[in-house]
Amino acid sequence: MKKIAILTSGGDAPGMNAAIRAVVRYGIYAGMEVVGVERGYSGLLDGNFIEMGLRSVSDIIHRGGTILRTARCPEFKTPEGQALGIKRLKEKGIEGLIVIGGDGSFMGAKVLSEKGFPTIGIPGTIDNDLAYTDYTLGFDTACNTILDAINKIRDTMSSHERISIVEVMGRNCGDLALYAGIGGGAEVIIVPEMKLSLDDIVAKLKEFRASGKRSGIVILAEGAGHADELMKELTDKTDLHIRSTVLGHIQRGGSPSNQDRYLGTCFGAHAVKLLEKGIGNRIVGIRENKIYDTLEKLSGCKAMLPNCYLPTENGDVTEVDLILIHESGIYVIESKNYSGWIFGSENQRY
Repeated sequence: MKKIAILTSGGDAPGMNAAIRAVVRYGIYAGMEVVGVERGYSGLLDGNFIEMGLRSVSDIIHRGGTILRTARCPEFKTPEGQALGIKRLKEKGIEGLIVIGGDGSFMGAKVLSEKGFPTIGIPGTIDNDLAYTDYTLGFDTACNTILDAINKIRDTMSSHERISIVEVMGRNCGDLALYAGIGGGAEVIIVPEMKLSLDDIVAKLKEFRASGKRSGIVILAEGAGHADELMKELTDKTDLHIRSTVLGHIQRGGSPSNQDRYLGTCFGAHAVKLLEKGIGNRIVGIRENKIYDTLEKLSGCKAMLPNCYLPTENGDVTEVDLILIHESGIYVIESKNYSGWIFGSENQRY
């Protein structure tokens, strides 16, 4: 490919600029022209293209947000919008596209790939809610932002002998609450994946009060409830002094951590290498500390789990190349370097 484009879509995340920088720098190194699409899929439909050079990405690796800006675009969900997007790309002579964003952005990238336009996805969301990758861009920085807030809130809660409920982002994924809660020494962590009843929370708070503690932190993932509502419910059920804090969009901002700068750089370079080979319909991620790529999410697919280690009856472990969890069933895919025929049935042990 000689000309590629890059856009950022959906919610912004620290580390996006590092990925943009890597795409532009490695693309130019590989002899490509790189075009930026401003304001995501909305800008794609409007034809908001800018030429990207080395100077355009200098001094951005430390900046939060995205220099290409981002926007939601309901129009791109329609067949007409998708056809117009491909038309805009081809009019500019663009042969491949890199999309940085979350699950919704990947759905748009998937559609483009299905329609024959080579597209690569880079995971950019603080929620860390994409199952195929261990970490997404922005997650580590957001965790550190939450941790800093917890430290400050704990100071004032300790002074007034109060309990603070801190609500964090994450949609229906509890990773932000879990990681920051453990790192911040929270007394209670509430996540969507393992919901606690009100009585469970009351029991835990009474237990820690009985141990002599006079203040504490409760971390609440937004997908598991609302801080203000929980504060009222706990106040009615206990004699504890409780306050609530909703951190909000501060979690998306700030200079990216070293990990997010590193991941953004690695993801961006890997994406360009795929397009350089003419490969599309891929999403880039990290598994077991290795940068890799996998197929775009299949229709009806819930999760793709590569290189799974499972326990055996004798206490050992066995590796399965890929487990595909689909709405139609669970598929186990194993490849072997054999020549000839392999025979067997579901009734045979080996």
